Amino acid sequence: MENAILTPEVLAKRWSISLSTVARWRSEGMGPVFLKLRGHVRYRLEDIESFERQTLQSATGCKGELTNPQD
Repeated sequence: MENAILTPEVLAKRWSISLSTVARWRSEGMGPVFLKLRGHVRYRLEDIESFERQTLQSATGCKGELTNPQD
């Protein structure tokens, strides 16, 4: 799905959160970057996937630090 564009509703469903949470995070600058096209908010799939990678955690308190359990 190259260059896919998602609506806030699709993002909310993807993350199993409410649409109002997506809107609040957007207004607080907490979520992925977004496009505003003619008054409509849209998210590029590549930005969502990048945001998801950046927020990966291996344990509580280790934000963004991935560890290999075999080390």
